[in-house]
Amino acid sequence: MEPRGIRNNNPLNIRKSADRWKGLRCVQKDKTFCQFETMAYGWRAAFMLLHTYMSKYKLTTIRKIIYRWAPPNENNTAAYTNHVSYLAVLDPNQEIEFGNKFTMLQIGRAMCQVENGLQYDPVNKKEWLDALDQGYEMALREVKRKR
Repeated sequence: MEPRGIRNNNPLNIRKSADRWKGLRCVQKDKTFCQFETMAYGWRAAFMLLHTYMSKYKLTTIRKIIYRWAPPNENNTAAYTNHVSYLAVLDPNQEIEFGNKFTMLQIGRAMCQVENGLQYDPVNKKEWLDALDQGYEMALREVKRKR
């Protein structure tokens, strides 16, 4: 059976909240995590959240992002941070910019693997890789439109 994040088209396991994400399934059967119509919408939501972390909360390093995304009271945050940094081939304290597509896709890809397992690397299947790219592009267009 595939991991929950893959089944829910929610590759970074975004928890349910008051946010009404674009592309949410009409019927949400999972009690804890959002379920999206497509993987691209799941990625869009993930990148929108990462953009909020970076722009509103000034969390502009992998370390800072992960400490909010996967806090120590719920996760082994240090291990999560180290794993994402290793998989993304980035220093955990390196400043990152949302507009750097390559870097953002690497971070998203790495977080997906931590959340769902190494075998769920978005580059392993063309449709996963396409969804990763589409999700980022949707989020980037929306961010630019709001400026």
